[in-house]
Amino acid sequence: MKVRKAVILAAGMGTRMLPASKVISKEMLPVVDTPAIQVVVEEAVASGIEEVIIVTSPGKTLVLDQFEKAMELEHHLEARGKGDILSMLRKSNHPVKITPAEQAEPLGLGHAVLQSRAAVGAEPFAVMLPDDIFDCPRACLRQLLDAAESNDAPVVALLKVARSEISKYGIVDAKAAGERLFELRGMVEKPAPEKAPSDFAIMGRYVLTPEIFDLLAQGKPGAGGEIQLTDALMALAQRRRIFGYEFEGIRYDLGDRVGFISAQVGFGLKRPELAERLRAYLRSVICS
Repeated sequence: MKVRKAVILAAGMGTRMLPASKVISKEMLPVVDTPAIQVVVEEAVASGIEEVIIVTSPGKTLVLDQFEKAMELEHHLEARGKGDILSMLRKSNHPVKITPAEQAEPLGLGHAVLQSRAAVGAEPFAVMLPDDIFDCPRACLRQLLDAAESNDAPVVALLKVARSEISKYGIVDAKAAGERLFELRGMVEKPAPEKAPSDFAIMGRYVLTPEIFDLLAQGKPGAGGEIQLTDALMALAQRRRIFGYEFEGIRYDLGDRVGFISAQVGFGLKRPELAERLRAYLRSVICS
């Protein structure tokens, strides 16, 4: 299984991060000084992806504009000898082939994936949710791709979550199949902790096969008229083996206020020019 394309779902309303996301889409909110959408695209590039399909809602163009050249700004920086800032800016200029797709109505995660069908074609592909940002020794998506290629099967990212968090996620029923690898036997969307089949939650990285599109197209809308990706994954699991991979690294939920702040701290501490001052500030807050 060779995966060349990744689909990033950026059509959501961003209601969890209002009022910050009222005008600026949540995918453009920064992780330190880099928009979340760019962090996710950079992960795709680091994983060997050749084309990124970005699914947006009508009129939501900022996430696509992020990867266009800003010639006037570049000329301004060049004229003032700000080469370091210019180099950083140019990193966002088409780091990979970017293909737009549109979700005309907010009809669920599965429906958003379905809108990428024409761009993906009949080949395996990755799905990336920009709410989930990862700090891993090896790109999170690359870890999943290696597992998918080794087993010639779809793979989803798994994270063990606290019992109090179980009802927020899709939880899997799984059996061990190797180091960090689990074969999925079922999935339950946001179960009560006492009814959860495990404490493994699906995170926002998936490697899927194109047959998922037919299952999404045939899927019946659930609550709120939405087509859920989890339902299609459960149907796919009836046809072939699906695996979960417990990725190595840290995940930040940018759709959660504490997760968003934690990402700023975590990624800020990785920046040599920021780390010392940030540590000093954190010590002063903790000790005060």
